[in-house]
Amino acid sequence: MTNTWFARFRGFLSSGTMIFALITAFGSISTPLTAAAQDKKYFITFDLVANPQFAKCLRRSEYEEPRARATIIRGKLNDILFLDLDGIKPGLQFDLFTVQRTSLLDASTPNPDFKGSFGLAWYQSDIEIGKRTDDGHVRIKTILLDQIFGFDPDVALKPTNTFHLGFWFNNPKDAEACGFPANDPTKFTPFNGEHKAGPLAMISVPDPHTKLGPLCTDPDSSQPSGCNP
Repeated sequence: MTNTWFARFRGFLSSGTMIFALITAFGSISTPLTAAAQDKKYFITFDLVANPQFAKCLRRSEYEEPRARATIIRGKLNDILFLDLDGIKPGLQFDLFTVQRTSLLDASTPNPDFKGSFGLAWYQSDIEIGKRTDDGHVRIKTILLDQIFGFDPDVALKPTNTFHLGFWFNNPKDAEACGFPANDPTKFTPFNGEHKAGPLAMISVPDPHTKLGPLCTDPDSSQPSGCNP
């Protein structure tokens, strides 16, 4: 997709034309939903928040805050995610994951239930920030809304949902100026293909009432995951 299309799409995200644009663009080509799926939200949007310690290493300028907005369209067989980034320094690279847990409740409040582990993590895409102001976009097509999960009987891991979305600095040195020990390999995180990534850059936050990540659109406390699949 061209940068011109994405520039227009980002404009739709902040305007009342977004619903019409998304349904027009995808409604005619998507497979009809099942009756159960038709009762669920057709699409959702939510923002990711910057990891406060490393927000300065994300900023394009001192006058802009880094922004990342996810828009997800539900499909019959799988879903489409658009992630649109803005206000982020050109040349940075990130790795996008869906994860079980988040470390933040909002842009400035740590999650008191976070004990240092993001839980099950699922590698979804790379992200590259180009030189243009509208460069920084991801489009993926996979299972996302209400059902995304993984499991591994070999380690007794039961089906586990990853209802949060976040991305990590691909190069640890890109976060060095903000205090990340980029010269200490023991401090690298596993969030890239080489398992030598930097720290968390931005992540979603839980619903204040259900405590679930935004990829759950149909909370149901009677379900093991708390979400109706």
